[in-house]
Amino acid sequence: MGSIKAILKNPDDLFPLLKLKIAARNAEKQIPAEPHWGFCYSMLHKVSRSFGLVIQQLGPELRDAVCIFYLVLRALDTVEDDTSIDTDVKVPILIDFHRHIYDNDWHFGCGTKEYKVLMDQFHHVSKAFLELGKNYQDAIEDITKRMGAGMAKFICKEVETIDDYDEYCHYVAGLVGLGLSKLFYASGKEDLATDKLSNSMGLFLQKTNIIRDYLEDINEIPKSRMFWPRQIWSKYVNKLEDLKYEENSVKAVQCLNDMVTNALLHAEDCLQYMSALRDPSNFRFCAIPQVMAIGTLAMCYNNIDVFRGVVKMRRGLTAKVIDRTKNMADVYGAFFDFASMLESKVDKNDPNATKTSSRLEAIQKTCRESGLLTKRKSYVLRNESGYGSTMILILVILFSIIFAYLSANRHMN
Repeated sequence: MGSIKAILKNPDDLFPLLKLKIAARNAEKQIPAEPHWGFCYSMLHKVSRSFGLVIQQLGPELRDAVCIFYLVLRALDTVEDDTSIDTDVKVPILIDFHRHIYDNDWHFGCGTKEYKVLMDQFHHVSKAFLELGKNYQDAIEDITKRMGAGMAKFICKEVETIDDYDEYCHYVAGLVGLGLSKLFYASGKEDLATDKLSNSMGLFLQKTNIIRDYLEDINEIPKSRMFWPRQIWSKYVNKLEDLKYEENSVKAVQCLNDMVTNALLHAEDCLQYMSALRDPSNFRFCAIPQVMAIGTLAMCYNNIDVFRGVVKMRRGLTAKVIDRTKNMADVYGAFFDFASMLESKVDKNDPNATKTSSRLEAIQKTCRESGLLTKRKSYVLRNESGYGSTMILILVILFSIIFAYLSANRHMN
């Protein structure tokens, strides 16, 4: 639930963390009894704990459709990610994957850990898929077909230009945005968003993940996975893997900042997409990951640690995002604050400083012009002056009591 040291440094993280822990436990208790649906929701929590929590924002019918949509695409992604599969085996599976989701007997051994379980027992996902409404099935099949073809294309193609980068991100994430918009529309709760805005929702998340996961991808065994476009990184180093070496630290950070600046292009589209959502549950489902994305970009920007390990928002701040992202005032506020945090890190000597500042100013302008910035309390930028020792002691005692209670409860269950 977050280290005591982190909680002492950020005492106001405590209650959002507790609420997050309780929500996670409640989500696990709500797993359906039917074996195939039970498998799907259990697997959802295993392959993405955070998504398993975010999906709880949705109503029951849409939640089932999005759960299956996510697992189908996660399985497709598992095939793409497994670098041990020969290309001549992998490509046909990717292209035909949209047909396999109708086949209760189909499975394919690949991936590791929980992903291998998902692939070995994919028949559970297929059975649940076949119980969805026809409008949901059609949307999922269409996106799966287009994504599989796009992934197959990039198995044999390097990400050379920024256009390649945008195209790859469209196939693996922009199409997810289009698919979710189709599912929302099929539910009757939303108007159908434009492809441009839906695509940007996916690209903003995907580019954030690609930036954050540089070291994990470049160190992938047996073969590196390289998604940063040559058009960007070749301005700084001769080979993409050179960015991880200490002697290239200055150039690596400049390249990183270039990548973050590119990702920021999609922020205003995301704000426009979210502002048009009518259903509060759909809104929270979409908004929480987007706020997490701009928060992660703020943490990664100008940070050499991206090339040394994992950079991410602290768990307490993540808990606050989940707890306090309820309406567009919260979203505009968070985007404004994270943009301000990012702006404070811009070095005027950085080659892209002017471009970065311009994009951040555009985001801040959109947030200000919403007229909603005064209607929320910031949880990103706060007074950093420490809490008194008495308050810290009270919080430690309270934390210990609640943690002991939760642990005892778990053993009783």
